[in-house]
Amino acid sequence: MPKKKIIFLLGPTGIGKSAAAIILAKKINAEIISCDSMQVYRKMNILTSKASSAQRKKIKHHLLSKIDPTREYNVAKYRQDALLICEKLFRKGKTPLFVGGTGLYYSIIVDGLFPAVPQDKAIRTKLEKQLKQKGNKYFYRKLLKVDAGAAGKIHPNDTRRIIRALEVYLKTGECISQLQKNRVGLGKDYNIKVLGLNLDRQHLYDRINQRVDKMFELGLISEVKRLLKYKLSQTAQCAIGIRELKGYFDANYPLAEAKRLMQRNSRHYAKRQLTWFRKDKRIKWVDIKQKESPAQVALKLWKKLS
Repeated sequence: MPKKKIIFLLGPTGIGKSAAAIILAKKINAEIISCDSMQVYRKMNILTSKASSAQRKKIKHHLLSKIDPTREYNVAKYRQDALLICEKLFRKGKTPLFVGGTGLYYSIIVDGLFPAVPQDKAIRTKLEKQLKQKGNKYFYRKLLKVDAGAAGKIHPNDTRRIIRALEVYLKTGECISQLQKNRVGLGKDYNIKVLGLNLDRQHLYDRINQRVDKMFELGLISEVKRLLKYKLSQTAQCAIGIRELKGYFDANYPLAEAKRLMQRNSRHYAKRQLTWFRKDKRIKWVDIKQKESPAQVALKLWKKLS
């Protein structure tokens, strides 16, 4: 029996994955599963550029607006939810098409989880206290000393993952990067196809800048104001636009500066995404052009799969 197929469409923020994926999904009899760590939250539609209600009527989307932004959601929960959806789609004769740019979510589906290390409240509390006293840079240097492999995959400002890596090391005496090598992936059970969209860097940055402009036109300021009335989870707080607009609301700088910071930080995020994905040799890259329509991009993707 041929293996069941799971397809991934990856790429940096703003490149145009969502629109092309809807057309591709129709061609291959697929439903879309979000591979985005922020789109899982409710009340963050503009901020996370979720597929519109009209787009969702064309093709069913999964793992969008699943939980409130006050709650935490992690990779283990994501993997569990996503694999359950895959099985439901297989029973319907559909192909799961994962679409997004969160490298960790992609990796956790394809490569699996490493053996669980329970949280240690005492160690975590101590680390969080030290973080407040000594700051991000000190903690990142600390991780570099004990686990350079993990540090190479974690952004210096991603304090949540830095603390987790240090917690695992202090609790077990083993590096989290070594434990992760013991993961068992889906390759032996499924036919995994991974496609990545690639666009000239300057054109990508132009698209990102334009998308941020569009967000403001759609009502981003009101959406973020409503969000900030809640005590957001640590993960939800990381969405680009939360911190930048809070600075504007607190009168630290004008609106134009908030927009500039959003554009800059989105470009930086896209660069980090590409750095992560470039290391994965399983990804088949599809080069697209600035003026190509979603239908033209989808056709290129379909040909690559064929």
